[in-house]
Amino acid sequence: MIKEVVIKTKGLNAFQLKLFMALLMVFDHLGKIPGLLSGEWEGIFHALTRCVAVWFAFAAVEGFRYTRSRLLYNLRLFFWAMIMFVGNTILNLLFHSKGVQIYNNIFLTLACGVLALILFFGISPNDDLINIKRQPIRFILGLVVCLLAGFVTESGMVIIPFMLITYTCREKRNLRNLLYGILAVVLFCMSIQIYPPWSDTLLYNSDLLFITVLPFISLYNGERGSVTKWSKYFFYIFYPAHLWLITCIAYLVQK
Repeated sequence: MIKEVVIKTKGLNAFQLKLFMALLMVFDHLGKIPGLLSGEWEGIFHALTRCVAVWFAFAAVEGFRYTRSRLLYNLRLFFWAMIMFVGNTILNLLFHSKGVQIYNNIFLTLACGVLALILFFGISPNDDLINIKRQPIRFILGLVVCLLAGFVTESGMVIIPFMLITYTCREKRNLRNLLYGILAVVLFCMSIQIYPPWSDTLLYNSDLLFITVLPFISLYNGERGSVTKWSKYFFYIFYPAHLWLITCIAYLVQK
């Protein structure tokens, strides 16, 4: 009698983790609705959800690694960044009378991060950093993109260096995690303001809490998961849709 052997893959695939992060993302933005959360709970949710943006940055680096066309992948991110910008602008014009505004656009941050990776590492997986260093103009442009994106995009100071570390150390997990830790310390030192008690210091200097993404990265089993158009475009649609819905609710309840 032949026994059937079933091998189960441990951990969670990329799509499963994206669904979980999408749920956390909603909690992060609930504070935009006036009167819904107390200041304490808004701070707690803000701290607990610092892993969300960097997880999607990690997923973007995975996309950069395995996509058939890095250029088309980057253009897709910029396309959705433009859609987000247009939608935000329309809502800001409509809701200006009550001071309700929305400026979130993580698509733009991710798009700039991928653009920097293309400039540093090439448009083809066959390129590498050594070859790009022989093209100083591209290397300089990559630095310019990093600096501009770091200062003008949402969470750029965290996400851009995070993406560079993630791709550069893609085969060196221990070094990657060490550099994440160094980045967390640097971010904390750059923005630290002491509040009593110490717990409030962590809540209000939360950039370093991006490091909480590490347990979720360790859960990632390297598999893409569901491969359908719905799964492919889920985040592109869910991200602006939930923010625009929350903004509309904020306008309706605003006195």
